[in-house]
Amino acid sequence: MVLFKEILYLIQKDLVLEWRQKYALNGMLLYVGSVVFVCYLSFGMRSNMLQAPVWNALLWIILLFTSVNAIAKSFMQENRGRLLYFYSIVSPQGIILAKIIYNTLLMLLLAFICFVFYGFVLGNPVQDVPMFLLTLLLGAIGFSTSLTMISSIASKAANSSTLMAVLSFPVIVPMLLMLIKMSKNAMDGLDRSLSLDELLTLLAINMIVVTVSYILFPYLWRS
Repeated sequence: MVLFKEILYLIQKDLVLEWRQKYALNGMLLYVGSVVFVCYLSFGMRSNMLQAPVWNALLWIILLFTSVNAIAKSFMQENRGRLLYFYSIVSPQGIILAKIIYNTLLMLLLAFICFVFYGFVLGNPVQDVPMFLLTLLLGAIGFSTSLTMISSIASKAANSSTLMAVLSFPVIVPMLLMLIKMSKNAMDGLDRSLSLDELLTLLAINMIVVTVSYILFPYLWRS
């Protein structure tokens, strides 16, 4: 019960900070809109609709860079005084779980907005929309859990932005390949059983990352 209250308090704190610093969320929305518009100028004006593999790959590239930019600030924006204050009043497990939940909610919002705007501008060739939305959900959770833990590690270094990019590459790429395959199956309207292996693998990865973060973050928090 205490952990649950800590998580709610920390999520509320992040929401208040995000509301006060609206430029962060607005910057992400501007980034998504700008990239989609550039894709439209580059591809959409030449044909009515992109080919499905290109459409799919571009969407996930946009979501990947959006997630990195949005989640990188999870721990990097926290000053030393605030971290010391949190160290004295809340548990490290509450901090990492609150960050993961908040970043997941943020990524779900950005992914949904990106998908709607992207489909509106460049056309929507998805045949199995529920399965595609499930893939977006798993992608948002996977990016959030992995990048949140990596952000906490990178924040301890001097050049944190570079370190986060280096650490996230081998973690995100396998996940991204499975997400692209699942979303391509949904776009083609294939039987959902063909995506079952990727679905279970992504669920397992997300659970493992959350569990490892819950166990290991207290040791990182003390350093």
